[in-house]
Amino acid sequence: QVQLVESGGGLVQAGGSLRLSCATSGRTFSRYVVGWFRQAPGKEREFVAAIRWTSGGTYYADSVKGRFTISRDNDKDTVYLQMNSLKPEDTAVYYCAARMGAVLTTNKDDYDYWGQGTQVTVSS
Repeated sequence: QVQLVESGGGLVQAGGSLRLSCATSGRTFSRYVVGWFRQAPGKEREFVAAIRWTSGGTYYADSVKGRFTISRDNDKDTVYLQMNSLKPEDTAVYYCAARMGAVLTTNKDDYDYWGQGTQVTVSS
């Protein structure tokens, strides 16, 4: 049983930083891609960033490129999303997701496993 558990969300002022964590368990994630998505009220769930577990290759949405960094810790089986220079429009529930394979896809329907989400609120 694959489990993904997010943590690290909270309330921060614009310009501030947060680091989200996604703890993985239940499988060896060496052949997985792990991604972060977010969903604001009344909006579709959108892609934020993804990382290929084996190579560490990454891909980012244009809206977060240069501000967010995705990384993984193999020893802790955890994926991180470092978010800097946060803006009010970054406010959303952030979800961690995983899929088998090596393709860094931005399509949420390609991901098989999801966490419960963590709220990020950026005040202006």
